[in-house]
Amino acid sequence: MLDASPAVALLGPRQVGKTTLALEIGETRPSIYLDLESDADRAKLIEPELYLTRHEDKLVILDEVHRLPGLFQNLRGLIDRGRRAGLRTGRFLLLGSASIDLMKQSSETLAGRIAYLEMHPLDGLEVAPRDLSSLWVRGGFPESFLAPNDRASLRWRQGFIRSYLERDIPMLGPRIPAETLRRFWTMLAHHQSGLLNAAEFARALGIDGKTVASYLDLLVDLLLVRRLEPWYSNVSKRLVKSPKIYVRDSGLTHALLGLGTQEQLLGHPVAGGSWEGFVIETLSAAVPEGTDINFYRTSAGAEIDVLLTLPGAAVWAIEIKRSLSPKVEKGFHLAAVDIRPDRRILIYPGTETYPLPHDVEAMPLTVVAAELAKLH
Repeated sequence: MLDASPAVALLGPRQVGKTTLALEIGETRPSIYLDLESDADRAKLIEPELYLTRHEDKLVILDEVHRLPGLFQNLRGLIDRGRRAGLRTGRFLLLGSASIDLMKQSSETLAGRIAYLEMHPLDGLEVAPRDLSSLWVRGGFPESFLAPNDRASLRWRQGFIRSYLERDIPMLGPRIPAETLRRFWTMLAHHQSGLLNAAEFARALGIDGKTVASYLDLLVDLLLVRRLEPWYSNVSKRLVKSPKIYVRDSGLTHALLGLGTQEQLLGHPVAGGSWEGFVIETLSAAVPEGTDINFYRTSAGAEIDVLLTLPGAAVWAIEIKRSLSPKVEKGFHLAAVDIRPDRRILIYPGTETYPLPHDVEAMPLTVVAAELAKLH
């Protein structure tokens, strides 16, 4: 739910989006929709202030707003004049792919007039429990998840990857060869849930470490990759300092690796890391605002897959297993002694919640996510 105080909401990226959005815009009123990839709709905004002033009583939805970045200056003047006339909240809804330059321009031009909302893929709380495995395999893109069969789903994702590399990313600014970026993205998929080793990637791609860092920053900024930072504390341990890397949408992970069915996925070494990333994305969509998400690992082998530091400083230590008879590793218990978390949870793909030794609770993903969602 988005706060009603801004006059503009900028949502992105479209490519990691949901089909529905609960948006609080004050009073209910009519709306109009403009697709800025359409020549006809762009023509309506040749004189943007003239056209938009005629519709100041409506919610104006501007899709693919990155096509007209110069529009932000016009919106600023319209918003300020509207405020003086008593039109304050929820006047414009901007949709588009995340662009570093676009986000910077909007924040500079519309400071105090705009709110941002990152749109997650469909997550484990938005589908029926029986569809959770399908969501994991196909990912959260609605077109992929709702495809009539696995082959059509994989074909859609492969087409998306190609068009995104060849069209969308160059349009957003960076000039990176599409094949080089595809290779890097695929390497990250193979490395799902692993520690970042920039030197290894640089050798494989024939580039330097700084270029690897810039590629990774790009994919992180576009919300396609998650860089999970290690948890730091004053414990007297040698802590791992490298982040863990995840391709955020599990369906894209599998498409990059050519895995179209659950049988193919379960027979592939990436299955465990993919499930871990899928769990993390569902938890990140459910946690209250202000929650820190990290992992914990020491050089001695103590390890916790996910540490959630909730508002108020309560800490949940979470172990993730892709097994119906999961066991907690020794490293988790050693790490819990270091951190002393408020809760110790093992997430597994089953349907029951039951206790394990050492105050650990085995719980389904949807149950943990639902408990987190109640903390908002």
